[in-house]
Amino acid sequence: MLMEMKVTEFTRELASKSPAPGGGSVSALAGSLAAALVAMVARLTAAGADQEVMPDVLAEATALQASLQGHVDRDTDAFNRVMSAYRLPRQTQREKQARSAAIQAALKGATDHPMQVAEECLRVLRLCREAAAAGNPNAISDAGVAALMAYSGITGAMFNVAVNLAGIKDQDYQEQAIGRRDRIMSEAAPLYSGIRVLLLEKMPHMARW
Repeated sequence: MLMEMKVTEFTRELASKSPAPGGGSVSALAGSLAAALVAMVARLTAAGADQEVMPDVLAEATALQASLQGHVDRDTDAFNRVMSAYRLPRQTQREKQARSAAIQAALKGATDHPMQVAEECLRVLRLCREAAAAGNPNAISDAGVAALMAYSGITGAMFNVAVNLAGIKDQDYQEQAIGRRDRIMSEAAPLYSGIRVLLLEKMPHMARW
């Protein structure tokens, strides 16, 4: 289990020539780290004036942290199923048909999974906005890092969606996936931009890049 490794062990495995774990697992990890930071900001705000807001933020952030941690391993599993499908025999016509069907099913799974990661990272990004707006002002930079990590998780997951979607022949599935992708990104991009504006207001010495 990747999430049971020490950080040094995980990064060593990530840097190896094995293609998994890869960007998909890192995207899920980024979202989990973002959720953990939001949870920290919520706890640091517990004694402040926004007690009615932060307990809800803390509860959702904690749940998303756990879920996204689980996705770190599930993304690698999804990738391995694709690789296993490509290794199936293809000597006879029946084998070729079975292999093709297995590849298509595995590619759909490898597309659905990062899409789910992106959706959960989007939920984390919404929490980041609340943490930045109503959280302990001394932790505003932590809320900013959380937003950066959550948005990285979304966009990284979408890279994996794109690479797997390209190999799927089911046009109806492609259209549904593209619609789902566009819905997520149409909220994520302006949401992240809005958080950056808020951070600039609260941290005037932040570099304007």
